[in-house]
Amino acid sequence: MESNNRKEKTKAYHLKRLLNYKAIVKQIPFFLFLAFLAVIYIYNGHMADKTIRSITKTSNELKELQFEYKDVQGDVLKRSKQSELIQAVEPLGLKELTTPPVVLIDSTKY
Repeated sequence: MESNNRKEKTKAYHLKRLLNYKAIVKQIPFFLFLAFLAVIYIYNGHMADKTIRSITKTSNELKELQFEYKDVQGDVLKRSKQSELIQAVEPLGLKELTTPPVVLIDSTKY
């Protein structure tokens, strides 16, 4: 019975020893280190979220630009057809040649 009582007293003594002022003051650097790690962990999470948002925004802009490029490319291909060109330059008074071009030969070379 006395050994149980002695064990309880030693447990109480160790608990008091852990919770006394000096022991707590000794642990302050460790607590500050843990607080610093927590701040870094939170900051890292925020930076990851910000980076993901930036990547998503850039990806959406890239998709929009790809659609715009394809649209403009289709317009250019449509306008570069011969029949479309004829219609585009007709108001300017230009007409399509119906006769083949004349080839000029330099007679001084022969």
